[in-house]
Amino acid sequence: MPLVTRNIEPRHLCRQTLPSVPSELECVTNITLANVIRQLGSLSKSAEDIFGELFTQANTFASRVSILVERVDRLQVKVTQLDPKEEEVSLQGINSRKAFKSSTTQDQKLFDRDSLPVPVLETYRTCNTPPPLNILSPYRDDGKEALKFYTDPSYFFDLWKEKMLQDTKDIMKEKRKHRKEKKENPNRGNVNPRKIKTRKEEWEKLKMGQEFVESKDKHGPAGYPSNMVYQNGSIGSSESMDGSCYPPPPQTDSIVPPPPSFPDDSLPPPPLEFRLPAAQGG
Repeated sequence: MPLVTRNIEPRHLCRQTLPSVPSELECVTNITLANVIRQLGSLSKSAEDIFGELFTQANTFASRVSILVERVDRLQVKVTQLDPKEEEVSLQGINSRKAFKSSTTQDQKLFDRDSLPVPVLETYRTCNTPPPLNILSPYRDDGKEALKFYTDPSYFFDLWKEKMLQDTKDIMKEKRKHRKEKKENPNRGNVNPRKIKTRKEEWEKLKMGQEFVESKDKHGPAGYPSNMVYQNGSIGSSESMDGSCYPPPPQTDSIVPPPPSFPDDSLPPPPLEFRLPAAQGG
């Protein structure tokens, strides 16, 4: 519901009940002129109130600006007095100092009876008082005030307070839940993932030598048994492997034919260096 701050009265200049006079036109003219004068007086009063509020706000703003100018002047003097060549500030000294933190003042009771503008206060004073229903409160069985069923100025405040209390309870409940989970799982945030072993790493170890392979590892790379891994990194089948780490000799599918037979006379003579020396003397 919009709240009218200032009312200009009278709103209707010529809407009046005429008395019994011989000249009605002259009577209407006089009533209209009187209402115009009254309306101008109401307008001048509202204008005075508006300019008075502007003057008060301007004074408040000027005082805040003057305080800010004084602070800037003091800061300027301190900055000009600093000489970086003479005064050396270490990084540790800078970090040890506290950072600037502005003090934010939270205003309260902005909409109480003392902060009401003058036009609103005058409108409030012209309102009719509520009926005296509070005299019926002693006759109620529930103990509630009877006047609050007619008007309750604290309704919205109580509604806001209930909502704030419920939000606070929800926050505390969530904190207790997280604290309980943290107690049940203390190492939940410090879980180190297991390193995945790859076949390439095992092959690199085998390439350097069998002694570089972990003795507790009973299997070769990628889960293969150690007797299936050759020293060159290749993987063989379990059927063609014996107890050693060396590969078996190759097996040929075809039978090798025997060498051809030559008669003794057709054999070529042996080389000179393998000939027996001739018998000397004798």
